[in-house]
Amino acid sequence: MSTNRSAGAKKKKNLSYFLRHGTKTNAETTSALDKLTGGPLTLANVILSLRICDEMSQVDFAKLLGISRQQLCDIEKGRRQINVEKAAEFADNLGYPCAYFVKLALQSLIEHAGLDLRVEVA
Repeated sequence: MSTNRSAGAKKKKNLSYFLRHGTKTNAETTSALDKLTGGPLTLANVILSLRICDEMSQVDFAKLLGISRQQLCDIEKGRRQINVEKAAEFADNLGYPCAYFVKLALQSLIEHAGLDLRVEVA
């Protein structure tokens, strides 16, 4: 029988693996990450998922990202958009490659603008 903690650890391992290594194609990676996060992949839900899997408070995770707890809360709730520079900084602070964080930040900005476009990162 698995516990919630082991399920969270497995989700973190899978999420971390895909963020670090990807799969054969970006589309496969995005699809796998969508399944892991339970819906369309957004930078907000990736950040929230990583924080929860690491069992960190918003205060501690915000310090790690170099932002305030209020800013982190707004990001996690989707009330604050993240520019590409900040997305790359978050990836670096968390030890992940910046490509997916930047892609997700760009996609969020495009969707916020009401454009029906998809971002692909090589």
